[in-house]
Amino acid sequence: MDPHAHQAVNITSAQPGRSVDLHKRQMRYLISMGIRTVCFVAAVIASGPLRWGFVVAAVLLPYVAVILANTATQRTTSSGQAYRPDPAGSLESGTQGDAK
Repeated sequence: MDPHAHQAVNITSAQPGRSVDLHKRQMRYLISMGIRTVCFVAAVIASGPLRWGFVVAAVLLPYVAVILANTATQRTTSSGQAYRPDPAGSLESGTQGDAK
């Protein structure tokens, strides 16, 4: 008997829709680029070492923004652990659970 045949499917383990994931990524990217714009303006206004700190931040933020925008959303289970789907899957060809 297949050990996965009687496991209940947890609907909360489903991944969010593509549009939801895309919207979250876009928002993270836009927020990062907004912070970068503020850094550029602050670099023009500030003087001394603070100016160079803002310049460095403005130069490095696009890299950070792309990394943050491309990170996949990771699901967690009710126990707080990261959800990892069964790589073998519970649907194997030729098995029909209890049907005989």
